[in-house]
Amino acid sequence: MAVRDSYREYVLEQLGRVRPVTWRKMFGGVGVYADDRFFALLDNDTLYFKTGDTNRADFEARRMPPFRPFGPGTKPMDYHELPGDVLENVAELPEWIAKAVAVASVAKTRKPAAKRPQAAPKRARKTKRDGS
Repeated sequence: MAVRDSYREYVLEQLGRVRPVTWRKMFGGVGVYADDRFFALLDNDTLYFKTGDTNRADFEARRMPPFRPFGPGTKPMDYHELPGDVLENVAELPEWIAKAVAVASVAKTRKPAAKRPQAAPKRARKTKRDGS
């Protein structure tokens, strides 16, 4: 999951031309944020955007693969590789970013899955030292 500093700087510069972005290292890759929304990631010098029902078809129409952090044949995450020409296209990039941020916004506002009820704590056993 290595990302070269030069690639990270290039991507952030291109994205920053459209809107302010921040980044954080995560799991050997880089998470990219806009408006506090995690909308993109970098892994192995590849840029992936968050995908959902509203933008997945854009990536699939361009035959862009999903992000599979554990390798081929494993379950993909809801991110797809951004077509290389989009990153340099000032006219097209804002729409791709806006859609990915919108998907990330919906994902962030969803309620977390209900947690299982916790089992009641076990009662401590008395020992001979306790006087029993």
